Amino acid sequence: MSPADDARRSSRNQLLLVASLFVVPLAAAIALYFSFNWRPAVGAHGTLIDPPRPLPAAELQGRWSLVYLAGENCNERSPAVLEELARLRLALNKDAARLQRVLLHAGECAAPDPPSAESDLLVFRATGDDGAALRALFPPATDGSNGIYIVDPHGNLLMSYPATGSARGLLTDLERLLRLSSIG
Repeated sequence: MSPADDARRSSRNQLLLVASLFVVPLAAAIALYFSFNWRPAVGAHGTLIDPPRPLPAAELQGRWSLVYLAGENCNERSPAVLEELARLRLALNKDAARLQRVLLHAGECAAPDPPSAESDLLVFRATGDDGAALRALFPPATDGSNGIYIVDPHGNLLMSYPATGSARGLLTDLERLLRLSSIG
């Protein structure tokens, strides 16, 4: 073999090595996607409401809303859930102003802090036929309890979470939604 043949072979091997750096990962990704039906885990922690349901309350438009749907006797669990939602809102740091808490109840309920101009808590009493129609738009939580719901700035009901669940998953989903959204 001549030195020119060795140089040509070495150049060809280098070219094949560089080409394989691009082709092998692409081939592995295609094989994983089509052959093994493998998908990366990027799911949400809550239950997606598909299609999103528009809500009639005009007060829920303009900002992201965390709605707690309380039952007839909301004084039992509501203060603890609303306090947890307040901590979750504060955990959003700079995005906290984009989010408001909403308490939707059907019976007598004493809100933990009276709503004021600077409060992030809206309280709605949904009674009668209109209230029943509004409450019917909210699907029951996966555990059958009262739920926590995410409403987008357009007033669409997007996701639901059990009120007894972990707030960590809700915070993760909210951070993702607020990061990807420019509205609200």
